[in-house]
Amino acid sequence: MDSNTNWSEQGRGSRRCRRNRLSHCAVSIFDSGVHFYRRHRQFYQRDQSNNNLTSPPITMSEEKPHLSDSLIPRLQQTLTTCSQLIEAGHFSDSDGLVTELADFLSPISVSVVEEPSNLDLEITSFEILTEIHSFINSPSRNQQVIDALSFELPKLVCKYASASKRCSEIAQLIVEHLVSMCSPREMLSILCEALSSPTEMFRVPCYFSPLIGGLAKVLILIKRRQFEQVKAAVPVILGVLKSMSLEADEEGKDTEDIFHKAIAIADSIQAVCEGLEQNDKKKLCALLGMFVLQVMALVSIAMGHNISSVLPIMVHLSQFLPICGLSYEGLITGHDVDKFATICGDDNMACFSHVKHGGSLAVIWGYKSNETCTDFEAVKNELQKNQTKRWQAIGMLKHVFSSVDLSWELKVHALDFLLCVMDGCTHQEIQNDAMDYSTYVPTLYASLQAIEMVIIYAPNAVLRKKSFDAMMKVLADVPSSLRFDILTALIQNSQSSSMIAILLDCIRREMHEEYSSCISLNSQCLSFWSARVVELVELVVKPPNGGPPSLPEYGDAVLSALNLYRFVVIRESTGKTNYTGVLSKDMLQKAYNEWLLPLRTLATGVMAANQQDHDQLALDTMCALNPIELVLYRCIELVEDNLKHA
Repeated sequence: MDSNTNWSEQGRGSRRCRRNRLSHCAVSIFDSGVHFYRRHRQFYQRDQSNNNLTSPPITMSEEKPHLSDSLIPRLQQTLTTCSQLIEAGHFSDSDGLVTELADFLSPISVSVVEEPSNLDLEITSFEILTEIHSFINSPSRNQQVIDALSFELPKLVCKYASASKRCSEIAQLIVEHLVSMCSPREMLSILCEALSSPTEMFRVPCYFSPLIGGLAKVLILIKRRQFEQVKAAVPVILGVLKSMSLEADEEGKDTEDIFHKAIAIADSIQAVCEGLEQNDKKKLCALLGMFVLQVMALVSIAMGHNISSVLPIMVHLSQFLPICGLSYEGLITGHDVDKFATICGDDNMACFSHVKHGGSLAVIWGYKSNETCTDFEAVKNELQKNQTKRWQAIGMLKHVFSSVDLSWELKVHALDFLLCVMDGCTHQEIQNDAMDYSTYVPTLYASLQAIEMVIIYAPNAVLRKKSFDAMMKVLADVPSSLRFDILTALIQNSQSSSMIAILLDCIRREMHEEYSSCISLNSQCLSFWSARVVELVELVVKPPNGGPPSLPEYGDAVLSALNLYRFVVIRESTGKTNYTGVLSKDMLQKAYNEWLLPLRTLATGVMAANQQDHDQLALDTMCALNPIELVLYRCIELVEDNLKHA
């Protein structure tokens, strides 16, 4: 059963046949109330120019009517009539009356959302909620009356919750009273339907908060098939939280409240766990762990820009981790997340789309709040000495670096944690022949791509420098036999000229260090010195789509590629080697005729076109092309000299 769409089918089939008849008395009540509201709504419209209430002129003998003057008596009459019909056994008439009650009050709830600053509507909303609360809270109220109203009231009263804080509080009281008086399994279905079915206008935290608070009460009251019931409700709750987190505003007060209600859900699931048999307890603990990790990610998305507000929530959520059997080491390596995902099964994974984000963020928030904690010292030491776990941790952190929804502040904390680990680790080449380290190349590549995105889009130079340092440390941790493959993949899949230039410069530095090391050790182990380096140069100076590269837009990459080519030619010719094949006659002629001369023609033409202009763009273009021309002519000279001896 799809928990987001089919809740409305539960508990309602028995009522469908009871909505065909409605007494003439009930119709007249609602029609008169609606007409009154429409007739007098003009008295409650705000003048947009001066923010004052406007109304027709009022004489000394007339008073401005109040909306509640007509609505409240009619609401009282409707509720009383409904109660009388139920007590008399006229269930079909009463059921229709309840439905019409919701239809009658809906226009006012819409106005509350449309006119949030209208004080008269807030007062009316509070009076409506107060009357409903007083009615259902009466000690003499028949249980059948409460049961009948419970199908519509949760959705109805929560639509008024956005009017003010006191309206939200009384809406919460109404929902909680219904939960305490009605069947828990019925209320679970009703509340999940209410969470799944609001129109776009009411998809706001104030509407959802009382409903989620009510669910927290319901879950504890269910006594049979608890795991199945919780498992069905969790996707609905997480769907709401995800929607609210992606739409959260900067202030986030209402959003903060809804996440406190999510913590209440976690408390309830934990309480249910304690009363279950071992097998169901294990499954529900895993479900609780996944729920907490998903909420951690959503809290970070919604409120990550406000560290002081979100930190207490994260600390509270972190208290569930050991209860569920989650450890910081298991989270940052991904082991615990994968284990719990297996226990929960594939059918629930759609609602846990951010659990890996949550696993990483749980560790980052813990590190932020307890930097000297012995638990984190142990985790850090283990990651520093174990390369496999370190790479797994790097793979988990990519979810934070690549997320467009998380704040830059959180990415800074993730970089700080990564640098803290990498600064103390011992880099090593492959030592375990039984271990296939190449299986980690896709993960490391994806992680470096995520860090690359931080470098490109970082809002300030400090963050760019920090992310660049992290990238260099991660690359240094990869054995050279794999490092070249990763750098090549990053270059081939990058659309940024500046990033390609940085990566090509990394390859040039690696080649220099590798060549110097091998010469001193009299070794021929050269991972970077191969024909593939020349292919990378060609990729930039002669793009696969044909023609020379676009200048000056692609200038950074072209300059770096030419510098790399010049370095390789000089090193190979002075060392009398040809590891890369760059000095073969065919390769020299190809570079001369297909790369360098067309590039010279392009650069000369762009320079000539801009010399006649004196605007800033022309000056910037000429400044960008000057260093390219210098290196280009040097490369042409080197090729011509080597062709003479080829």
